Amino acid sequence: MRILVLATLLASAAATPAMAQDAAPFTGPRVEALVGWDRVQADGHDDDIGYGIAAGYDAQIGKAVIGGEVEYSDSNNKTCDDGAKTVADPRLCLKAGRDLYVGGRVGTTVGANTLLYAKAGYTNADAKFTSDDGTDEVTLAKNHLDGVRVGAGVEQKIGGKAYVKGEYRYSNYEQGVERHQVLGGVGIRF
Repeated sequence: MRILVLATLLASAAATPAMAQDAAPFTGPRVEALVGWDRVQADGHDDDIGYGIAAGYDAQIGKAVIGGEVEYSDSNNKTCDDGAKTVADPRLCLKAGRDLYVGGRVGTTVGANTLLYAKAGYTNADAKFTSDDGTDEVTLAKNHLDGVRVGAGVEQKIGGKAYVKGEYRYSNYEQGVERHQVLGGVGIRF
């Protein structure tokens, strides 16, 4: 009899973490890969593909979720003004480089497997400013631009630990540079 009681207690203790994970599916560390549309704007704008990786930690309390995250992303995006490409009137261009982000997010669950969230944080992007006169492209400056990012998204649990997400975000940097992105991602929660 004692062995039966002990076996029952061990089985319920082993099942408790699994039940806790099911009760709070958006709790724990996570990593994800991101890809999508990236628009960099200065005097002009250009669209390209953005991509990156992110990691974070979320805690779910009831239907509320709060968490922190870091991200490294990149793009081959290059935007130029509409100026003529002549020695007298060179075209000015901005090429986007790596983008580092650290911030937080808050959200609410909808049903058992869907999370709606908003995010905000600090972002720092590499930017290369050039002048192109049709003959030569001259680098005017290479800067790290500080900025603020805000966004909103939806995350859908698709398996035991896997999820997919869609997110819109807006970043506002120094020197009049802005970035709009719509990204999709796939990730794993540990």
